[in-house]
Amino acid sequence: MKPNETLLNTAETDKLLFDQMGDDHASSAINTPLRADAFDIDDDTKIARIAENFREIMHTLGLDLTDDSLKGTPYRVAKMYVNEVFSGLNPKNKPEVALFENKYRYNQMLVEKDITFFSNCEHHFVPIFGKVHVAYISSGYVIGLSKINRIVQYFAKRPQVQERFTVQIANELMRVLKTDDVAIVVDAAHMCVSSRGVQDINSKTVTSHYSGKFADEATKGEFLKYLTLE
Repeated sequence: MKPNETLLNTAETDKLLFDQMGDDHASSAINTPLRADAFDIDDDTKIARIAENFREIMHTLGLDLTDDSLKGTPYRVAKMYVNEVFSGLNPKNKPEVALFENKYRYNQMLVEKDITFFSNCEHHFVPIFGKVHVAYISSGYVIGLSKINRIVQYFAKRPQVQERFTVQIANELMRVLKTDDVAIVVDAAHMCVSSRGVQDINSKTVTSHYSGKFADEATKGEFLKYLTLE
């Protein structure tokens, strides 16, 4: 089979799948879907391959890649994908978190709110952005505040679904903090909603996770009250 025929057959298969699914693209996978060989090649090779393929996308769209403004774009996009916006795919970039004994014996909830994040929708590869609010109750250990931000950013820097993003943050915090007492609220805007399709620029999506003591309505209510404070 010739290369062009392969491309056409792949495109036809993709179109058939889209016609069948439409915008019904929910995923129940907690882990980001990755192939077993996802990290068999190094980052430099990934950048070179992505640049080559993105150059072809631009060429197919009819753009003049000899133009001074465009000729460096394929490499810039590839480098951005691998080293920045999708760097959270690689487990080597997972933040190292040190636990400290809770010497202050602080046994109330700790809340860190308004953590800004930028991610990308895995269905259209356009931005998701917003804020994450986190709370936990120590089981005897604490972590540095900046580590909470780093955990959020790690899971944001990959193609994402907001529901999965919320659960991944919660699971990681429960693991590193050795506690089930964790609450997460994610409030985000999706460019796949505002810049295409229905083009609703005002709507936002809110997801949450409450476990352990935060499943109690009073504890949950206290956490949510803090989110309304200026």
